[in-house]
Amino acid sequence: MLRSLSIRDIVLIERLELGFGAGLTALTGETGAGKSIILDALGLALGGRSDRGLVRSGAEQGSVVAEFEPHEPAALEALLHDNGIPFEGELILRRIVTADGRSRAFVNDTAVSTALLRQVGELLVEVHGQFEQRGLMNPQAHRGILDAFGGLGPLVAQVRTAHAAWRKAAGRLAEFKEQLATAQREEDYLRHRERELSDLDPKAGEEEELALRRQSLMNREKLMTALGEALAAVSGNGGALERLGAAERKLERSAGMAPELLEPAVAALGRALVEVGEAEAVIESALRGLEDGSGTLEAVEERLFALRDAARKHRVPVDALPDLLAETRTLLERIDAGAGEVEAAEREVAAARAAYRDAARVLSQARAEAAAKLAEAVMAELPPLKLERARVRVRLEPLPEEEWGPEGAERVAFEVSTNPGQPFGPIGKIASGGELSRFMLALKVVLARLDSAGTLIFDEVDAGIGGATAAAVGERLARLGLERQVLVVTHAPQVAACADHQCSVSKHVEGGRTRVAVRELEASERRDEIARMLAGAEVTDAARAAAESLMRVAGVAG
Repeated sequence: MLRSLSIRDIVLIERLELGFGAGLTALTGETGAGKSIILDALGLALGGRSDRGLVRSGAEQGSVVAEFEPHEPAALEALLHDNGIPFEGELILRRIVTADGRSRAFVNDTAVSTALLRQVGELLVEVHGQFEQRGLMNPQAHRGILDAFGGLGPLVAQVRTAHAAWRKAAGRLAEFKEQLATAQREEDYLRHRERELSDLDPKAGEEEELALRRQSLMNREKLMTALGEALAAVSGNGGALERLGAAERKLERSAGMAPELLEPAVAALGRALVEVGEAEAVIESALRGLEDGSGTLEAVEERLFALRDAARKHRVPVDALPDLLAETRTLLERIDAGAGEVEAAEREVAAARAAYRDAARVLSQARAEAAAKLAEAVMAELPPLKLERARVRVRLEPLPEEEWGPEGAERVAFEVSTNPGQPFGPIGKIASGGELSRFMLALKVVLARLDSAGTLIFDEVDAGIGGATAAAVGERLARLGLERQVLVVTHAPQVAACADHQCSVSKHVEGGRTRVAVRELEASERRDEIARMLAGAEVTDAARAAAESLMRVAGVAG
């Protein structure tokens, strides 16, 4: 709901502060008094086109600030949250236009693009005028409006679920077909690769193991030479064991001549022989280990280089060769079993399509019933609005299968025929300006509870009518005011009499400048304003009496 509107230096308005209440508010005044300027200013705050011609002559910039209390904040809150804009229940839209035509936009003091400001504005206000229509005039919105009117949300949800399942199954089928086609194109290569890798039989971690063994084998010859020389020095002819043994025997033969002197030496030589004997055994064992080691250096290098050549050929690390072999076998298995997989996926797609088609058919039938009820309800509103010869229909146009979507299998369009024999067509192209506003009013009365916008604006919805028809328009606007905040620019006293609030717009010259003023009228002032609307320039007692009668009939205290 629009709480207030502050306008600075816009066209003929130098400074204007307006407050708005709930229900129906009528803006009245002489033709050319400036009522459209107020709507233009509000439109600017809602993201409308800016123009330097909107800035009051002599001013550097113009500005409009509109304060709202959103009617249904959920969708608005999500939009603001996605764009990092703080929101605590109130919303302030601000637009500044400079004298050179540049503009800036703000939502709750956060700078935003004009496009985002327009998105926010469309969730707050819906305008219906002779030259601007939003919401119901947008064919893209008709399907959602019909579904909301018919309470078809659960059926639409089922269709969305079925469509998602169908698309998912179709995606899997496409993936299977693509993989199969790719594999079939490469089948000869894949079979060659599988034979080559199978013969090679790579193992995980094999490269590192072979590299260590290769390093060990490259050092084996040197080790064997060293060990052989050491063994010869220890146990060979004239080696340590032989010489130590000879020394021990000589001392043993002479030990009786000086036992206290020689026996320690004999004992030490015995110990040395034991140690050298152990060293001999260790050297021999190490030498045998090198001689008996599995694989030659040549064999290890041949295996290692074969693995690395295969890895370079297939552009993968050596350790990835086992995985490549497994993947190759999987692809070949898919080729062999691919036709069966594709057939199974095709059956799944067919079943999902049938489920979607059944859900969409149920939704289509429900939409057809809701369409008939909606058209009937709108038609019932037309005769009092002087549209008794007009007809309204909600057309359901089946879509080709390639256009079936999550919202169903048909396009929905609101169409009218304003005269017998005239073909049906889109509302905006068939109806004249005044008729268009009244068609919108009839639709809005029927759909009032479905509107997300908390404020509805009707600009001269009474154009070209009067008397009972104007009274019918006022009565319907008042009914809408019970559900939403409604602002109407009107020249019809019958419409003004039905309003909960009335603002008089006037234009006057002050200090050589033309200015626009707006004033909310008290009950007695309303009587005089409505009398002026009835009588023209000179307000007579009869006009005042007629105005009181209109207000009394409309339920407004005089």
